[in-house]
Amino acid sequence: MEKKGYILDLGLIDYKKVWDLQHELWLKRVEERVPDLLLILEHPHVITLGRRGNHSSLLVSPEVLKEMGIPLFQVERGGEVTYHGPGQLVGYPILNLKGYGYRVTQYIYEIEEVLIRALRDFGIEGSRDIRNRGVWIQDKKIASIGIAIQRWVSFHGFSLNYRTELKYFDLIYPCGLQGVKMTSMKEVLGEEISRDRLVERISFHFKEIFQRAWEQKTIGEI
Repeated sequence: MEKKGYILDLGLIDYKKVWDLQHELWLKRVEERVPDLLLILEHPHVITLGRRGNHSSLLVSPEVLKEMGIPLFQVERGGEVTYHGPGQLVGYPILNLKGYGYRVTQYIYEIEEVLIRALRDFGIEGSRDIRNRGVWIQDKKIASIGIAIQRWVSFHGFSLNYRTELKYFDLIYPCGLQGVKMTSMKEVLGEEISRDRLVERISFHFKEIFQRAWEQKTIGEI
């Protein structure tokens, strides 16, 4: 079981549905009923608050968000506030970190490395900021990381803006940071990139770093 891994591309899927699914799969991984997993997906518009997040990181009221049709969730991941929406690729690794010997900081570093390598495949040079985790293009943030680890098994994960409508980040202080601007691969390159190719490159580098016998699966197969 420890040597296998499954990658699932769930497409565009409701945040609450996948949040519940993560809890279900997390428990199955803890009980070793499934191997390591990587869920790849996109969400409809949604804003989430992590363990350190509160309404002071919102630039509009929850009532305004409701009028805009943007749900707001408080969740157990680390970090403060973030936005998810179409055109943003999200990855939720559900891994038994004991199998890799990782501490939390090393695990975050490796997630950043996956994203940096994938961006490099498209001619974009991303960098780290150890004070503010994620991936940066100079002074703009292109990818965010917010994880949870319970009983050594990870869930939640990362988000990478590839053709995201950046105006939605104006509703929040991204990651709780005032004055930070977000960017996307489309903005950096001046053109759209293929979602399929991006998924392929992220999956490739994820397999390189988190070495298992990874297989593509559908949710019905696990």
